[in-house]
Amino acid sequence: MELVAKQEGFDDFVFNKKANALVTKGGELTLVLPETMMNASGKAVSAFIKTPKAAKNLVVIHDDLDLPLGTLKMVFGRGSGGHKGVESVMRAIKTQDFARIRIGISGVGKKNQAKKVHGEEKVIKQVIGKWKPSEEATFKKVLKKAAETIRLFAASGLPSATQFANTH
Repeated sequence: MELVAKQEGFDDFVFNKKANALVTKGGELTLVLPETMMNASGKAVSAFIKTPKAAKNLVVIHDDLDLPLGTLKMVFGRGSGGHKGVESVMRAIKTQDFARIRIGISGVGKKNQAKKVHGEEKVIKQVIGKWKPSEEATFKKVLKKAAETIRLFAASGLPSATQFANTH
């Protein structure tokens, strides 16, 4: 989100107390970075999304242990897949009908599938641990694709953005 704000010339992010989030606007686009624990991020979203109809214009960007590092997928109207932050958003806005950009953070296993991490400690380490330099480079590349996906969503809508995001 910071990359999109920078590339699009948005104003600096400002703290919004009601949403407990950093917020910036550019035209009709509002970027929100929750300052809460991930599993409470729905509060930040619900400060801006008031109806199920408004949720159709929402894009939530999140990490995903079910995708290998460097992979990006865009979905609409799907379940949380066990992601506590996505569950929080769904509860807060009372719908799952919004777009999500899933960014893979798992190691690459057999057949380019995500290498499954088992055990709470290993999952936590994978989610908040440090990247190796090569992993960080891969992650930065996928963030650029995510930024372009957001721009396409705003300019051309869900089908164009989804096609771009889900094409390797």
